[in-house]
Amino acid sequence: MAITHYEPWTAMNDFHNEINRLFGNRGINARASNDATNVVTSDWTPAVDVKEEADQFAIFVDIPGVDSKDIDVSMEKGVLSIKGERHSESTKEDKGYKRVERAHGTFYRSFSLPDTADANGITAKSKNGVLQIIIPKQAHTQPKKITVEG
Repeated sequence: MAITHYEPWTAMNDFHNEINRLFGNRGINARASNDATNVVTSDWTPAVDVKEEADQFAIFVDIPGVDSKDIDVSMEKGVLSIKGERHSESTKEDKGYKRVERAHGTFYRSFSLPDTADANGITAKSKNGVLQIIIPKQAHTQPKKITVEG
């Protein structure tokens, strides 16, 4: 299988906008509360790689400049949510132009996990601007042959 590089921003933004259009204010992406107006919004969207291995899933999130204390990873009802904030540095430019390309503010990503994911074993660590989340798979139970008596 060949590895190809692509630019996910356009597709991800289109997908996010389509989800918002379809579900409107029905509580999709709502925080864990009964208040439907309390909706999670993002100022920017970090790039994410998701990898499935034999015994685990690995999620890699590009969040350079985000301190680990500003990241919240949670799991609820089969949905893994990643929230955080990158603080902007206040810059003063006396003359000439300045260019600001790095987004700042809050971000939010969520992923529906398969039933094989072990929610109790999830770990997360941040190093060199990449958040790595490891989601172990549950031990597979072997089908049991049941003898029918009679």
